[in-house]
Amino acid sequence: MARARTSSPLELLVVLRRDDAQPLHRQLEHGLRDAIRTGRLTAGSALPSTRVLADQLELSRGVAVEAYEQLIAEGYLDSRPGGSTRVSARVAKAQPRAAAEGARPSRIDHRIDFSYGRPDVTQFPRALWLRSLRRVLNEAPSERLSYLEGRGAAELRDALATYLNRVRGTAADAERMVVCNGFAQALALVLELIRDLGCRRVAVEEPGQIDTLPAAKRVGLTIVPIPVDEDGIVVEALERTEADAVLVTPAHHFPTGAVLSPGRRAALVAWASTGERLIIEDDYDAEFRYDREPIGAIHGLAPDRVIYAGSASKTLAPGLRLGWLILPGRLVEAVATTKEAIDRGSASLEQLAFADFLSRGEFDHHLRRMRPIYRSRRDALLEALRQYLPELQPVGASAGLHLMAWLPPAVDEAAVVERAARAGVGVYGLSRYYSAPMEGRGALLFGYGPLSEDAIQEGVRLVGEAFRETAARPGLA
Repeated sequence: MARARTSSPLELLVVLRRDDAQPLHRQLEHGLRDAIRTGRLTAGSALPSTRVLADQLELSRGVAVEAYEQLIAEGYLDSRPGGSTRVSARVAKAQPRAAAEGARPSRIDHRIDFSYGRPDVTQFPRALWLRSLRRVLNEAPSERLSYLEGRGAAELRDALATYLNRVRGTAADAERMVVCNGFAQALALVLELIRDLGCRRVAVEEPGQIDTLPAAKRVGLTIVPIPVDEDGIVVEALERTEADAVLVTPAHHFPTGAVLSPGRRAALVAWASTGERLIIEDDYDAEFRYDREPIGAIHGLAPDRVIYAGSASKTLAPGLRLGWLILPGRLVEAVATTKEAIDRGSASLEQLAFADFLSRGEFDHHLRRMRPIYRSRRDALLEALRQYLPELQPVGASAGLHLMAWLPPAVDEAAVVERAARAGVGVYGLSRYYSAPMEGRGALLFGYGPLSEDAIQEGVRLVGEAFRETAARPGLA
């Protein structure tokens, strides 16, 4: 009969068969060796003492000692007198996890990466966040660490409603909010909701967020692309469709950076109100603005027709997985019920800590601190573009963590991207954000959130070289 036991605090599974002819010390030796080879025990990992291991596996200590001694002799383990036994740093894994069959391929690691929408997580306010977390641990009633209702912690919903109404001009009511695991889950919940309401077609901005396409297809919705110009989504084109809902980024369109004009905002609300349709407002990075007045959320104009979505991914850190929805009252219960059924609610400690962080003004303070940092990086990017790529036309630079730069009509976007990648620079073409093959002029996206000014300058210089090579040899990648 097989006995599966955890052999260490690392919860390493070791299978021992008491009815097997192979001695137990050999079985233990093989089990540990395999765990090291496959990477389940990594270089430097501490193992329990032979006494502790023997007790955990109900063996004599001599069996554990013999297995350890053999692995030390083979170089798999290191042991110091009076110290711990660890996996040797010299051990090379026979099969790294990333190369295992069926493993998801990793993205290309560029020396300088202009990926969009990434904040500088090295600036995360660790000390202030820790203070909020400690306050919650010291003061929150024990029941707040249990399962929370599907809408999320009341403390966080109250704090978010106050903040969003004050800063983003929403008409938020804490009772109409649902806390989610980031925007990705918020979008999935909303798309499932509108499908259940009878919606069959959801309009999206073209170009726009490519993650929306597979998310909509998963729930059986048809995507209707709507063009975007310098004033945002073209509502006249939307009105000619049979879309039941539309997903928009009105404060800072992704990826062009366009701001939805006042006339278009009014027309969009009229479109939704006339046909009992819904607007899904993705307010993903509106807090970071540099050369313009703040633009309020559309939600404040029509809270019964707008589903507002936001998150802390761009403002604090994606790893927090904190997002939120403000919903029309009639839709709250359905979304909260689905959310609760999926995961029993988002983590309570993070919610309560963020509520404290918001209520004490620390979030406002963090944003005030980060705006000049990001603005300086944005300015460095614009200056580098002027110096090394004067042929490009930057747009959408007044807010956010990225800008877009139009290429001259005759230049091959894909070739520039490919040549830059060969030079170790990740820069991204506009064409990837279309649902169908793009026609017309190409463009490049430059995200600058986590990059130093020196890295920005060097990256743009290398992209400039790639651009000139492409322009000199058109049609060749």
